[in-house]
Amino acid sequence: MTTARLVMTVAMLAVVVGCSSGDPSGGGAAVSCAGVVTFENRDYLPTQKTGFTVGERLGTATIAECDDTPGDPGGTIAEGTTGAYAIDGVDPAEAIAVGDSPGEATLMDILR
Repeated sequence: MTTARLVMTVAMLAVVVGCSSGDPSGGGAAVSCAGVVTFENRDYLPTQKTGFTVGERLGTATIAECDDTPGDPGGTIAEGTTGAYAIDGVDPAEAIAVGDSPGEATLMDILR
């Protein structure tokens, strides 16, 4: 996955989550699949946190296919892969960085 594609996925997540309305039953906002990556059977979402240091490469993360806007052919995100990196001082079970290289990696928090 290119960095541009990852950035676009993160931007789409912000738009989808920011514009989502609650469900008709009055529950919480709709959940989006955009921006979700999976590494070692754990799902992660982009975060706005800054000030992290990328550590060693852990392996490859998977970006699942996502269609948050059925009927919109431009809204589908195809499945892909990207590098998964440790974050210095942080357990990978809590957060990782993903991207084509350590310098382009984006911080991702565990999806709870």
